[in-house]
Amino acid sequence: MRTTLKLDDDNAAKLRDEMARTGRSLKETVNECLRRGFEAPTEEDLATRFSVKSQAMGLRPGCDLDDIGGLLDLLDGPTAR
Repeated sequence: MRTTLKLDDDNAAKLRDEMARTGRSLKETVNECLRRGFEAPTEEDLATRFSVKSQAMGLRPGCDLDDIGGLLDLLDGPTAR
């Protein structure tokens, strides 16, 4: 397909740099850049929900959840209070 395309100066400079780096023609460089852009993941693809899988780890022997002082001693040590 033959078409006329007006490029912004910054994009034209990037295309020239890419052409010089790869040794490809303008047509090949533009087509490759367009392919990469169309194949790039969308924001919707990247916005996958993060989830944490929990695991039951049980309680340490002698750990009473109703004894706050005892829990603090277990976590911080008896001298922390």
